[in-house]
Amino acid sequence: MKALICEAYGPIDNLVIKDIPSPVPGARQLLIEVRAAAVNFPDALMVQGLYQVKPPLPFTPGAEISGIVKAVGAEVKHFKAGDRVIAIVGQGGFAEECLADAAKTMSLPAGMDFETGAALVLTYCTSLHALRDCGHLQAGETLVVLGAAGGVGIAAIEIGKAMGARVIAAASSDDKLELCKRVGADDTVNYSTENLKDRINELTAGKGADVVYDPVGGPYTEPALRALAWHGRLLVIGFAAGDIPKIPLNLALLKERSIVGVYWGDSTKHDPAGHLANLHQLHAWFAAGTIRPVVSEHFSLAAAADAIAKIANRQVKGKIVVLPNT
Repeated sequence: MKALICEAYGPIDNLVIKDIPSPVPGARQLLIEVRAAAVNFPDALMVQGLYQVKPPLPFTPGAEISGIVKAVGAEVKHFKAGDRVIAIVGQGGFAEECLADAAKTMSLPAGMDFETGAALVLTYCTSLHALRDCGHLQAGETLVVLGAAGGVGIAAIEIGKAMGARVIAAASSDDKLELCKRVGADDTVNYSTENLKDRINELTAGKGADVVYDPVGGPYTEPALRALAWHGRLLVIGFAAGDIPKIPLNLALLKERSIVGVYWGDSTKHDPAGHLANLHQLHAWFAAGTIRPVVSEHFSLAAAADAIAKIANRQVKGKIVVLPNT
C-alpha cells in the first residue's frame, strides 16, 4: 500500500510517498481502508518535531480517518469487515490502509459521508470539551472565538450557538469572517485591521466577553484576555500563530479571570464517560442539522504534504481532507 512517510523530523516538504507492507491488526485492532483522512494543525507540528507527542521514526502522520473495515483482530466484537467507520488513530491516517484501536473507533453515523466523518471528531470533540467541560459556557453568555475560520474555530462557533451563547468570531481576513457568519457567528472582528480588545469591548458595551476560545496564541491572547468580563474564562487550545504567549498574571487577578488549559486527547483517558456523552451529543446535533463540518478542499495522497503545509501556513478555511484511495 502507499503511505505518506516522515523519515526525519524537519521541513514538511521532506515528506515522501512510499510503498510499504499493509499492516496486520492486533487482537483489539481494526484494519481500515482509508476513504478520507482529515488534516489537523498537530499533523504539521508532529512531522517537524514540534508537537508534545513525537512518534518513533519513520511514521505516517494523520490522526483522524473514516473508511471501511477490511479485517478485525481476534478480540474485536462490535465491528466486522465491510463496516463504515470513523476512527481516531493519532498517526497513520495518510495512507491507503490504517490500523485503529477498536476502542477509538465508532460507526459512521447514518447520512454522513466519509469526508464529513473524517472531519468531525477531533475538532468538534475538542471544541465541545473546551466549551462545556472546561469553560462551562452558559446560555446567554458571550463567546469570542479566535482563529474562527479554522477547523476547531468553525466547530466552536456552531457548538457555542447550539449551547445558547452569543458568538463573536475573530479572524485575519474578511473572507474568513464571511464563512464564520455563514455558520452562525453573530458578530465579527478582523484582527488584522481592528484592535481586538477594543472591538470586543465595543461589541459587548464595555462588559467584555465571558469566554474566549483561543487556538491561536501569539499576539492575540493578551488583548483577548484583557477583554474578558468579570469571572471570564480564557480557554487555551493551541498556538497556531507559532508563539506561546507570556501572560502577565495580574490580568488573571483583575476581574477574577481564569486561564484554563484544554487537552482533549488526554481528557478522554481521564473521563471516558464524559467523552462518550460528548460524542452522543455531537451525533444528536448532526442528526438535527445543528452542526455540519465545513470541508473546503480535498487532496490526493500524492499531494498530502501540500495539504499539511497549507494548514501550517494558516491558509485553510474549515477542514481539508486527504482522499488516499481516489
